[in-house]
Amino acid sequence: MYDLVIRNGTIYDGKGGKPYLADLAISGKKIAKIGDIEESGSKEIDAQGKIITPGFVDIHTHYDGQVTWDPYLRPSTYHGVTTVVMGNCGVGFSPCKPEKRDWLIGLMEGVEDIPGTALHEGINWEWETFPEYLDTLEKKPLAIDVGTQIPHGAVRAFVMGERGITQERASEDEIDEMGKIVKEAIAAGAFGFSTSRTEKHRDSSGSLTPSITAHKDELVKISEAVGELNKGVLQGISDFYDFQSEFDIFKEMSSASGRPISITVEQQDARPEWWLQLLDGIKEAQDNGIKMYGQVPPRATGILMGLTASLNPFTLYPSFLEISNLPLDQKVESMKNPDFKKKILLEKPVSIGNPLLDEIITSFNKMFRLGEPANYEPDPELSVLSESKRLNLTPQEIVYDMLLEKDGRALIYHPLFNYEFGNLNHVETMLKHPYTIAGLGDAGAHCGAISDASFPTTLIQHWGRDRDRGEKLPLETLIRMQTYETSQLLGIKDRGLLVEGLKADINIIDFDNLTIHEPEIVNDLPAGGRRLVQKASGYSYTIVSGEIAFKDGEATGKLNGQLIRSS
Repeated sequence: MYDLVIRNGTIYDGKGGKPYLADLAISGKKIAKIGDIEESGSKEIDAQGKIITPGFVDIHTHYDGQVTWDPYLRPSTYHGVTTVVMGNCGVGFSPCKPEKRDWLIGLMEGVEDIPGTALHEGINWEWETFPEYLDTLEKKPLAIDVGTQIPHGAVRAFVMGERGITQERASEDEIDEMGKIVKEAIAAGAFGFSTSRTEKHRDSSGSLTPSITAHKDELVKISEAVGELNKGVLQGISDFYDFQSEFDIFKEMSSASGRPISITVEQQDARPEWWLQLLDGIKEAQDNGIKMYGQVPPRATGILMGLTASLNPFTLYPSFLEISNLPLDQKVESMKNPDFKKKILLEKPVSIGNPLLDEIITSFNKMFRLGEPANYEPDPELSVLSESKRLNLTPQEIVYDMLLEKDGRALIYHPLFNYEFGNLNHVETMLKHPYTIAGLGDAGAHCGAISDASFPTTLIQHWGRDRDRGEKLPLETLIRMQTYETSQLLGIKDRGLLVEGLKADINIIDFDNLTIHEPEIVNDLPAGGRRLVQKASGYSYTIVSGEIAFKDGEATGKLNGQLIRSS
């Protein structure tokens, strides 16, 4: 008798081939048989009318703090994710000397918009070195599997102290020490090394991330240390203002180490076509035997604005600043006052020297109602600017009233990156590229402004079923992208496919009814911290290591996940 038999489902096995009808049996933690199964199971699930997929492997998350207090790693587990990898973008919490704990929290708070109060309250520091961090995580109860990379920012601070934090150049001895620490981490089970070279990443004080100006020698020698073990990956993000110089650094990191590197590829408004140059460079590198990949999102990276969120279009208006710290109900009451409305609509925002923020709160052509279900490819004719022209009102008047909808809980969607031309046609090109990997959901991060942990659901729902403003993509291809391809990049060989003998991480999905819901603000972080949470309906079952971990999106209490180490 099998432990669990799933009957009558449509199998998408992760290989990218056509789906087929079959039963699937599980014994222990592994897939025992796929086909026509006569033998019964201790438990059985009728999956007729549903699809069966491998569990999703999300390679770009920021659960580095949350994993120490939350076994369920919401919101990823609302979206069929059974394996997450954190430690991305050069930020994380290990290695760490005691005197740098507050600084690392400030770095994570600034870069990834995770409330510092929650991190201070939630993290119980039980480590200094990276192997000690892994040992700590190994003891934590988990509903899904977790792997991690070692982040450049933490390594710099550990070795160089304040000099590393303030972007000073590392000495040869310091570079050697960083290489030893990274090699030690990979040997202990880290899946790779990550770095950040973007001005968008700043700590809570506004200072640039410590790795942004790291010399090429530092990055290449650390990468060589990774390569000495013949395992591990590299991950980076850059603004690519000096395209060739920056690209050559990442290319040399991969070449010198012999290890794969993934780099962020997104469309930026200021340079709406530069991503094509980046993808061309990646293909050329691959043609020359260098293992470079573009890490791409399945939709725009979208800021969510509202009275409950971190930002709204009036964030920098003098009158709003006066009420910004009030409870929501009092804030709404103030804004419903006609005199207050008249006053604020005559004001102008006060710049605080952040060009990106100035752009976000004034780009009315890229502000939309998100809606229920969430619409992530809205027509430009639905923008605030277009609506204001139709109604002969100012954009400010439109967004003011939008903010008061749903008793002040309404959210405005601002596609920040990947939406310069008002559609996702370029994302289609990214997804079809032979050397791109699906990622960049930033699950666990951007708690008050971005809710992109739902990327896995968007990938299959929007691109595989719902898209009506361009081509759809084959569902079997989309599933392969976030199961087999993501696990293979990281060298995780025991999952990502529905194959006999592999790990039984499985989704049973009511695909016809799969729906991403509008995000909501909840205060469930330590110390009452606020975050955006976005659910989905249609995930009938998510199975982790042979046990039903989630049913209809809700946890069953089974904690069959674990820390996974590179091998």
